[in-house]
Amino acid sequence: MTRMTPKTTGAWFAFFALLIAFAANARSLTAQTPSQRFVGTITSISGDTLTVKTDSGESHQVQVPGSAALKRISPGQKDLNTAETIQLGDLATGDRVLVKLDPNATGATPQALQIVAVKHTDITQRQQQELADWQHNGVGGLVKSVDAGSGTVVLTSGAGPTAKTVTVHTDKSTVVKRYAPNSVRFSDAQPAALDAVKPGDQIRARGKKNGDGTEIEATEVVSGSFRNISGTVSSMDAANSTVTVKDLATKKNVTVHISPDTEMRRLPEMMARMIAARLKGTSPAGGGAPAMAAHPQGTPQGAPQGFQGGNGAGHRGNGDMEQVLERAPAIKIADLQKGEALMLVATEGATDVTAIKLLAGVEPLLESPEASRNLLANWSMGGGGGGGEDSGATQ
Repeated sequence: MTRMTPKTTGAWFAFFALLIAFAANARSLTAQTPSQRFVGTITSISGDTLTVKTDSGESHQVQVPGSAALKRISPGQKDLNTAETIQLGDLATGDRVLVKLDPNATGATPQALQIVAVKHTDITQRQQQELADWQHNGVGGLVKSVDAGSGTVVLTSGAGPTAKTVTVHTDKSTVVKRYAPNSVRFSDAQPAALDAVKPGDQIRARGKKNGDGTEIEATEVVSGSFRNISGTVSSMDAANSTVTVKDLATKKNVTVHISPDTEMRRLPEMMARMIAARLKGTSPAGGGAPAMAAHPQGTPQGAPQGFQGGNGAGHRGNGDMEQVLERAPAIKIADLQKGEALMLVATEGATDVTAIKLLAGVEPLLESPEASRNLLANWSMGGGGGGGEDSGATQ
């Protein structure tokens, strides 16, 4: 769904707090032109010179003189007055930094006037905390109905026999965001009104759930409109990072662009059959639970401990299903074969889309297309933070 992590994780999503902190910090400083400051990740350190890669992919070298003010904040911290003063040696590759350039510097390499940093390890820890919160206190699925007046959204969560209806309650304090049209990164989501959510959208919410998980008082909601496609590969163009897929629903070819953020995975055959059986509420072919001898840990490749096929499946909820999909082997365009079946979540478009998540090895799942659609919808939103699994912290 798309880590909607967060790609991971993907699609994640804790990094949004860091961006908020940087935005607040920037507003508290003297107004400057964009060329005089930038936000990015430290990719290398050589002497007193940093190389910083921005979120747009640009790399900048900046010299850090002894007169530069270096501060460190925690993810989510907004007050620079309480920030820790650090030295150049305290910075490390992977750290996120807000760099203010000295407009009066005359050297060939731009000089830093101030650097505000967040440790990579702190970002990772915050990501893990956010991920756990979204997983344990969150719910995701496809929107059935929206009542903006009462602040409620009804969604279908899970797939197959595990599917259930969940009512999401919001109020004035609920943070409501909407994904950018071509992204499931939480950091790209923008504030939105609840009436922006439409039936058929994918949504994820976190907050306080009731005992059976059918209602949730949401503190945060993120939604988006995406296209779910099931089809077969007509051709691949690795040089241009595109795959042509014949949509099984429309019978028309769709050009699918594969971006660096696209998450591509393949289900091993046994795993696909087990998931298909679970979606249909039956045992895999042959009856009973499938043999696990082929896998040393007693589970299919990539499956979490405790996942079982047959009639024993389904008792631990859709969370296990999402984990199975997330742990399936990653693939590239070159691994695809003409004629094989794919399921993918993509940006909206009739004949030209960008894949957000792509799943191969899905032939058994297409026997239950509606259940599989719901499964993919939940997976595309990711395990937390609306699917983002990309924090931006290591890019």
